[in-house]
Amino acid sequence: MDLKDSLSKFKQQQERCQSSLASIAASASKPKHRAQPVNAPSAPARPSQPIKFSNDTERLQHINSIRKSPVGAQIKHVIELLYKTRQAFTAEQINEATYVDIHGNKAVFDSLRNNPKVSYDGRRFSYKSKHDLKGKDQLLVLIRKFPEGLAVVEVKDAYPNVLEDLQALKAAGEVWLLSNMDSQEDIVYPNDPKAKIKVDDDLKQLFREIELPRDMVDIEKELQKNGIKPMTNTAKRRAAAQINGVKPKAKPKKKQREITKRTKLTNAHLPELFQNLNT
Repeated sequence: MDLKDSLSKFKQQQERCQSSLASIAASASKPKHRAQPVNAPSAPARPSQPIKFSNDTERLQHINSIRKSPVGAQIKHVIELLYKTRQAFTAEQINEATYVDIHGNKAVFDSLRNNPKVSYDGRRFSYKSKHDLKGKDQLLVLIRKFPEGLAVVEVKDAYPNVLEDLQALKAAGEVWLLSNMDSQEDIVYPNDPKAKIKVDDDLKQLFREIELPRDMVDIEKELQKNGIKPMTNTAKRRAAAQINGVKPKAKPKKKQREITKRTKLTNAHLPELFQNLNT
């Protein structure tokens, strides 16, 4: 019995030793972590860096946004290019300059080809203005064909510096540049050099002293009586305002310019009519 007890105790000791060795081997295989004090502050977390796209990625996003935009927006990009450069471009050149893929979008191609501001010769696109003018001399020739006046809006896109040339022609006394009170549009009139005459100072003074009607409607009637077509239609405008229920805006009056019954209205406010006449 003593021998059996001894063998049993020996086996139990061997099993305990094997379990101890197994636990030591398992703990050795795990990564070691440094122990931190309980009260030690934790290391601040690094802020997440924003994702940066490369220039090529941004360019591709820009191209994609343009090609997915409405047809009208893409046409606007192309017309702006044609207007600013005044050059003819192929579809490939337009694609390089604006990223608008004309060949890849039939709706864009058809709209551009049929646009009244675009000329297409079968290969190249170019800007098309209403009047094909190349400079100030051709502009003056065109204006002289419209003795009753030509709207500036019809020629303002003829070539890049057309508005500057209009002002130069006005300064030279070649044209009159007036505003239409109804449409708020500028109208240019030719100043016929044959009509330049010498006017006496007495006649100028007499013209300036002519008393004018107080109401714009009466002024228009007087013009019509003398065979002159008014540039305004006050009666029609007032009737339309009454139908639509729009009240005319009262203009602020300055005391020093207030019109009374004794105020005398003359042509003295139109000195430009005589600025180019010989004295």
